[in-house]
Amino acid sequence: MRQGSFHYPWFKREDTDAFFALFQNNIANFIVIALAMLGMGFSQDIVFGKVLPGAAIAVMTGNFYYAYMAKRLATREQRADVTALSYGISTPVMFVFLFGVLLPAKNITGDADLAWKIAAGACFLSGLIEVLVSFTGRWMQRNLPRAAMLGAVAGVAITFIGGEMLFKTFEMPILGLVVLGIIIVGIIGRVVMPFRLSPTFFAILIGTILAYTLRQSDPQNIQNGLSHLGFYPPLLTTAAFDGMGLLFTTMVGVLTVVLPITLYNAIETMNNVEAMKVLGDEYDVRECQAVDGVGTMLGALFGGLFPTTVYIASASSKWMGAGRGYSIANGVVYILATTCGLIAAMAAIIPVAVVSPILVFVGISMVATAYQANAKRYYPAVAIAMLPYFGNYLMTRFGNKAGEVVEGISSGIIPLGQGAMFTAMMFGAMTVCVIDHNFRRAAVFSFITAFLAFIGLIHAPSLGWNAAPEFSLGYVILGLFFLYFTLVKPTILPAPPALFSLRSDDDQPQSRPR
Repeated sequence: MRQGSFHYPWFKREDTDAFFALFQNNIANFIVIALAMLGMGFSQDIVFGKVLPGAAIAVMTGNFYYAYMAKRLATREQRADVTALSYGISTPVMFVFLFGVLLPAKNITGDADLAWKIAAGACFLSGLIEVLVSFTGRWMQRNLPRAAMLGAVAGVAITFIGGEMLFKTFEMPILGLVVLGIIIVGIIGRVVMPFRLSPTFFAILIGTILAYTLRQSDPQNIQNGLSHLGFYPPLLTTAAFDGMGLLFTTMVGVLTVVLPITLYNAIETMNNVEAMKVLGDEYDVRECQAVDGVGTMLGALFGGLFPTTVYIASASSKWMGAGRGYSIANGVVYILATTCGLIAAMAAIIPVAVVSPILVFVGISMVATAYQANAKRYYPAVAIAMLPYFGNYLMTRFGNKAGEVVEGISSGIIPLGQGAMFTAMMFGAMTVCVIDHNFRRAAVFSFITAFLAFIGLIHAPSLGWNAAPEFSLGYVILGLFFLYFTLVKPTILPAPPALFSLRSDDDQPQSRPR
């Protein structure tokens, strides 16, 4: 195909499904932000007039840039099937900023306006750190096994997205099951919906009609939702700089939350970029991390409080066959929706059980991608990398009371969930190395994990020296155990017949030879 004849469309039919999937991913977060902040005592002026428009500015900036990157990649490779990266607010990061930054600032200062400024400063600082971290992006991508990276993302997907949204689906079973069925038939089964409507739009339409027809939702919700309509233009503010002054004085403790969650955010972007590489679209991870950081800082300058990231929905958008149009449309719609107050209105009108099944699909598609992108022999590594997020889910949902709530189950749940992204990736990396019998590299990952525990990035409530001594020692001993097998050549038993397919001769090792 000649360069002059190549055409990469601005929008195509498949972009419609991807638009609704990404829109609903982000709108769920926007709705949670609004409800949580109002519940904490923040005014509607701060929530709808500053925080949501600022977040929309960040989302718009990133989505527009990723549409540009998709066009650039499509032109370079002369492919019209390139999918733009999805962009939005990471759910785990959102909860950490809500309850680890914003709420403590509100409780300590007793002033909602001041707490908002502190959180804006923390958000701006987080974006700046991610820009600096971007310089190491390619090195991390080269040295961390794919099974470890995608397994960690799958852990987020199965807990915070697929699992959480399945719970919401069953809160209103009539609506939830019907909508879930439409999504399975339309997107997974690829069956054309009536009037050739996109499955996600058809699901929302039918679900909302059923909700009010069957009185599953109160018609008063419509009136309540419309009352939030108004004009909330995004305006530049100095709140981030005002709040940063306090971050380095009376609120310095918040910085121990900002650093690790920013590293988490950068790794999440790296993992999702890796997932898209597996599916055929290779983007520069350093550029993506820098874009996320700049988008986060820009959002903070308009009053936003939440770091942004390459979103986990990228893989599902690729599955749907989307291009760049869905990304552009999301950027436009979000800035219009927050400016007009439509986010608040939609939050009141559309039942959560109607939106939830669509997000269930996003979650399961990411889990499926994690397995499909790896050779069968690495499936155990993918699975073990997912496990820390079950602890992280409980820890996040119950906040400071998590220890008391789960005490009767196990005392290991909370430390497992602390720094889950790092733990997940290290568990997965060590397992990949052991599968390849690369015990020297497994030992290196074990010692790195010991250091992460020592400084409190994992298995500890906050950063500090010797923050989790028992875990640090455990990982050191484990590393020495791995090193033992580099000195003494071990006898390798053949895989049992039932697991023979996991050790297929067609599988290629992912870690370096010993």
